[in-house]
Amino acid sequence: MMQAAPSVPSLGTSAVLTRNDFRTLFLAALGGALEFYDFVVFVFFALPLSELFFPKGTAPWLAQLQVYGIFAAGYLARPLGGIVMAHFGDRLGRKRMFTLSVFLMALPTLAIGLLPVHAQVGLLAPVLLLLLRVVQGIAIGGEVPGAWVFVAEHAPKGRVGFACASLTSGLTVGILIGSLTAAWINHHLSHEQVLAWGWRMPFLLGGVFGFIAVWLRRWLSETPVFAAMRERKELSRELPLRAVLRSHRGAVVTSMLVTWMLTAAILVLILMLPNLVQKQFGLSPDVAFLGNSLAAFFLCLGCISYGWLVDRIGDRQALLAGSIALLAGTYVLFGDLANGGQHFLLLYSLVGFLVGAVGVVPTVMVMAFPAPIRYSGLSFAYNVAYAVFGASTATLIEVLAERVGHMAPAHYVAITAVVSAVVAIYLLRQRRAAL
Repeated sequence: MMQAAPSVPSLGTSAVLTRNDFRTLFLAALGGALEFYDFVVFVFFALPLSELFFPKGTAPWLAQLQVYGIFAAGYLARPLGGIVMAHFGDRLGRKRMFTLSVFLMALPTLAIGLLPVHAQVGLLAPVLLLLLRVVQGIAIGGEVPGAWVFVAEHAPKGRVGFACASLTSGLTVGILIGSLTAAWINHHLSHEQVLAWGWRMPFLLGGVFGFIAVWLRRWLSETPVFAAMRERKELSRELPLRAVLRSHRGAVVTSMLVTWMLTAAILVLILMLPNLVQKQFGLSPDVAFLGNSLAAFFLCLGCISYGWLVDRIGDRQALLAGSIALLAGTYVLFGDLANGGQHFLLLYSLVGFLVGAVGVVPTVMVMAFPAPIRYSGLSFAYNVAYAVFGASTATLIEVLAERVGHMAPAHYVAITAVVSAVVAIYLLRQRRAAL
């Protein structure tokens, strides 16, 4: 049976970030940025992919829906990668899985850039695209939870919020790189050039990024927390996931609910909004992707700011404040869009910063599970939630926006923000009851 092992170090022993801590955070965040770029760049090119990988004559809305379905397949595959890598991460070490995940991402990303299209090989084209997207999902399923655990267990005491948020900010830099790449391609290439060869550029570039990330992670060391557990033989003696599901179901549920807010904020407000504002509100591609680049930039700053806030006032208080601010900002942005989008760039930048509230989520989850099963617990909750909510969100938002109205995406994000706020209040009351 697994024991709590009180002798295992908590998350850090000092409140001061050393030069080595900053080096670890920088390398982990940079590697995560390059890998996350590989995973999200797909959605920025959903429109050209929908034209290239399905038969000519397919209704545009149906082709795009099918591409979003392939995009969602990556989310459905995440639990598989997450559960397997987390199991070995809790048994063999965080660093090994941390390096393997980025390698598994680089290969399919490069391969997508080399794929034949429907006009060349027929139905085999979308099938191959689907298979490669599944491999990407397996890789990212191990990457993101492993990265959060890795930096949290390297962080000094009192700096876990900043460490997790810095890593999250690094992941969002991947979104920014993808957005800037899409903006550059859409600005400098004609639609015909994008369809002919331009769409391949971001995936080929992503493959190169991935192999750079593999090389960067050679310089990282195992976490002190895991090293101490291994030396003292305090690793979980049973299947880590079994221990999670037997003794930590409450932590799993709360982690899944706050992950729902994270998926909605990132998917709807950052990844999908450039396409939504073009289709639903008539903005030009240049304006849409410029706004998205600004939002992604301020998202990076927002994550770090919320991480700083976590270390000052606590993760639960920061989660509550961030959820309420996100709800308000989302409605302000969509209200402006419904009235012509006169302040789109300014408000989208603000909302990007407010989406930085997602930087609080990893700290909430890291603190919810004890060290011997931390990777498995966080990975299971996060990836299952992403599979359930992330896989359905893109298609659901596309349908709701078409059939319910322009404000449907805002309502969806608002619902998840309310749920997140309720979770924060519940956790605050739980902590007070324990005192």
